Amino acid sequence: MRILLAAPHPFYQERGTPIAVDLLLRALCERRDTVDVLTFHEGEHRSHPGVTVHRIPAPPGIHDVGPGPSWKKLVCDLYFFVGMIRLLRGNRYDMIHAVEESAFMAMLLKPLTKVPFIYDMDSALSTQIVDKYPLLRPFRPLLRGLESLPIRTAAAVVPVCEALAEEVRKRRTNNVVVLKDISLLDSAPPVSEGPSLREELGISGSVSMYIGNLEPYQGIDLLLESFARLRSTVRTASLVVIGGAAGDVDRYTARAEGLGVRRVVHFLGPKPVEQLGLFMAQADVLVSPRIRGVNTPMKVYSYLHSAVPVLATDLPTHNQVVTQDIARLAPAAVGSFAEAWRDLLENREAALAMGQRAQAFIEREHSYNAFRTTVNALYDGLDQGPHHRYSQDTGGLNHR
Repeated sequence: MRILLAAPHPFYQERGTPIAVDLLLRALCERRDTVDVLTFHEGEHRSHPGVTVHRIPAPPGIHDVGPGPSWKKLVCDLYFFVGMIRLLRGNRYDMIHAVEESAFMAMLLKPLTKVPFIYDMDSALSTQIVDKYPLLRPFRPLLRGLESLPIRTAAAVVPVCEALAEEVRKRRTNNVVVLKDISLLDSAPPVSEGPSLREELGISGSVSMYIGNLEPYQGIDLLLESFARLRSTVRTASLVVIGGAAGDVDRYTARAEGLGVRRVVHFLGPKPVEQLGLFMAQADVLVSPRIRGVNTPMKVYSYLHSAVPVLATDLPTHNQVVTQDIARLAPAAVGSFAEAWRDLLENREAALAMGQRAQAFIEREHSYNAFRTTVNALYDGLDQGPHHRYSQDTGGLNHR
């Protein structure tokens, strides 16, 4: 099958959606599909057999395009739409695999191209927009209505989690395939070579760790405020934060200063994915304080796989996947979150046993083999179904 993979974000970057796209490319290559990737102008080069990457021209003055809705992303999306038209005019595709907002573009072009599309749904775009721009809350019903259009017209919808799948099934009942995120850690234990956080940072007590971007929806204020509360009773606790753009690191460094914990909160900036297992292995607790959204953060699967005890907010973003048997779920309130955090640090035997159960769960349910099996079932079903008809079609932009 020849596929146009529409990925409207920087690629490759070591954060959620680009990582998921890279995993998808790996699975499609193993199927021996031919894939053209259309993506933004930013990102590292990635090489996969049978894959050609096409980048949009760099829009003047646009750089450091971050996750989530923004004016930068909107400008890039306009360039992206033009790029999609050009690729569809010059090539014959059996399927468009449209990630996030590119599903709207694939939907608009479908009457002309006759190419079916898969809506790869990493998040609810209407919720993202309203969360980031609260003044648009009165327009939520309109945004949800617009969001339903590609859901209804796609050959298949591929939500990343069950919470999104439930919303999708309110609008369609067929060809809804949940493609679960997976752990990025190898099955083997992390190698012992590498930096020792305790030695480099001068930490003598416990190490708690957060890994990920520092966008507001991740609950970084909750993280820092809860840690400051924790420090009032656990005086030897330290917090290591891995990830985040430079501006976000500066902002939250100032926040830690204001809370009086700057000396024991260590912002390390982004680290390569292949090193994360090594860093996680040095933590006593891994923390996911996310407060918005319904999709489960990809990092949580690696957290659980590490066997290090995990603390997370007791919200749908986590509790649709995570149970109290494999992680500590606490209300997204400073006092409750800090108390659960203290319990994990002080009751180590129970915490470590929980971590072992979490590791076994991930190896059973969220491995790459499970991911690849789902991708194969999705594409094999569409290849045999009524949507796979483009190679026999004689109309469309391609033939003008």
